[in-house]
Amino acid sequence: MLEHEKDTTGESSSSGKAHANPLLVELTRGDMVESVHRARYAVVDNEGRVVLQAGDIEAPIYARSAIKSLQAIPLIETGAAEAFGLGDAEISMACASHDGEPRHVETVLAWLERIGCGVEDLECGAHLPYDPASMESLLRSGNAPTAAHNNCSGKHSGFLTTARHKGEATKGYIRRDHPVQQRILGVLEAMTGLDLSRVPMGIDGCGIPVIGMPLGNIALAMARLGSPDDQPDRRQEACARIRGAIANEPIMMGGTRRFDSRVIAAVGGRAIVKTGAEGVYCGTVPDLGLGFAVKVDDGAGRASEIVAGALLRRLGVIDDQQAEALSELLRPAILNRAGRDVGVIRTASAARF
Repeated sequence: MLEHEKDTTGESSSSGKAHANPLLVELTRGDMVESVHRARYAVVDNEGRVVLQAGDIEAPIYARSAIKSLQAIPLIETGAAEAFGLGDAEISMACASHDGEPRHVETVLAWLERIGCGVEDLECGAHLPYDPASMESLLRSGNAPTAAHNNCSGKHSGFLTTARHKGEATKGYIRRDHPVQQRILGVLEAMTGLDLSRVPMGIDGCGIPVIGMPLGNIALAMARLGSPDDQPDRRQEACARIRGAIANEPIMMGGTRRFDSRVIAAVGGRAIVKTGAEGVYCGTVPDLGLGFAVKVDDGAGRASEIVAGALLRRLGVIDDQQAEALSELLRPAILNRAGRDVGVIRTASAARF
């Protein structure tokens, strides 16, 4: 499906031969490199041509939350979002791994009420907000976290909305055989160009199915999200609606402190980027017709952000002025307990992008 044009490591990953993925990220402390991260990435255009790659891009990975924008397509495509009058904030949250800030939680609760559901209908589980101030406020109030605080509550609200619109059972919407998940599977097959009937499968942290797919095909799906020219008209409209909502409401799909939200806001929506658990990062650059996918071998999220930032720099999405403004994200300092700068996380000295 994918046509390999360039391998920036000098090793062909299309041969299927096992080889170590390259060292792309390093952490320094004082005069020494203390830790390193191996990773792989693929940059693919919407016709399936691989324009940049490093490491093995054909072995399957779980994309985790990095493809929530693809999982949100049926919310638009079925007419559910329009039927319930969802705005940019809700659609952005349907693609979110949010930090549980007050606006995130309030939006989810109001959304659930609008579709005739409650927080008890969310099957994602509960956890404390990731945002430190929001976590502290909740703990001080003496209240327990609910599923609305879960970072995936927006995505799950989108699933419930689609089920309500289609007249389907809301209970069990996370099951692999539920129509909500079957529609998502169909979207993923079309966007990745894969038959997903016989692939590795598991369960995500929020309870929905996760599907093993090659990194290069995930990048292809992200390219098609940005430039879905070969997709049906309804899907093209859905992709455009999702991109526009995230660009207009970047804080809703992450949070005020998050790499995703801050980068999207800084580049004015020229790129839509999203993190996933276990060192996965995905993005689309619609103007260039490109998508990318990153996987860090050891699952470190800190490394996936560095690689994603380096790719956005390489593609010209983040210019020098924006890179300076985003320096604390693109090249974050290591601070000791007293707040002293003692090191940095950066692209490895031998890394090639």
